[in-house]
Amino acid sequence: MSDGVKTILFATGLCLVCSLLLTMAATGLKAFQRENALVDRQKNILQAVGAVESGRSYPADAIKALYQSSIQCISIDDEGQVLSAKAAPKKVLPLYLYRADGQVKAYIIPVDSRGLWGRIYGYLALDTDGSTITGFSVYQHSETPGLGGEIENQWFQRNFVGKQIIDAEGNFVSIKIAKGAVEDAVRQDLKPNYVDGISGATMTGKFLSQGLEDILQTYEPVSVHFRNQGMLKLPENALVCQPPS
Repeated sequence: MSDGVKTILFATGLCLVCSLLLTMAATGLKAFQRENALVDRQKNILQAVGAVESGRSYPADAIKALYQSSIQCISIDDEGQVLSAKAAPKKVLPLYLYRADGQVKAYIIPVDSRGLWGRIYGYLALDTDGSTITGFSVYQHSETPGLGGEIENQWFQRNFVGKQIIDAEGNFVSIKIAKGAVEDAVRQDLKPNYVDGISGATMTGKFLSQGLEDILQTYEPVSVHFRNQGMLKLPENALVCQPPS
């Protein structure tokens, strides 16, 4: 057998062994990766309501325990009605309820918005008054680091706390991202409905603003219920939504 043939056989065998090892590693790590992704989603839900601090590391068991004790995920329809396990509507929306001291303190809406380079995923929390934002978190995006990627940083997300999704007359107006600082770019009566924009990332702000408006509009019936009637009445057999994945 010539040296050339031996070299080819050796290289082929090495490639096969490496491929097999990579496949085994990917398969073996899949469950671990799924678990990490689940804990990360739970952490972001808790972060949106201020139950954990952004940027701080927590043991996975601590996150899971806190999520289990304080978050309830229910299913609602597009009219804001809590669904029972027997219901079979065309559209089911997940809604997370945050409980503390035996009471519902906030509700959390999942965010799935277009960004400049891909989808933006996160959570937006609102107070039980149905209008005041209590927190915002982002767990996945494809925006440019240092520009649109600033959406994942604390300074940007904290801008949302205390902002309103309705105007002074109680009409739904959503929450928007300004082109620059709210203080300089937005007139006084609109400031409660805007957050500071990101310098050099106008398109990210534009797409996220539109995405948040679409999502909040979809969930507006349940927000109206909170504004007018307070806490949702949960049937004993309320349909539990799928956990974040």
